[in-house]
Amino acid sequence: MQTEKLITMANQIGDFFEAYPNDQEAMQGIANHLHSFWNSVMIQSIVGHVQQHQGKGLHPRVIDAIKQHLA
Repeated sequence: MQTEKLITMANQIGDFFEAYPNDQEAMQGIANHLHSFWNSVMIQSIVGHVQQHQGKGLHPRVIDAIKQHLA
């Protein structure tokens, strides 16, 4: 799957959790969703994007969730 599509999908998840007032709960929710619904190749790709490109195109909360819970 193309990285651009993964970025779009991850940002849609981030948009849902944007309503959470607590950053830690939101980031945990994002990570849990990725673990539950994404396969390992998709997760490795988005983690690689964050590591290699500083998460360019991703919402800041999504980047933080990936760094804290998936990387």
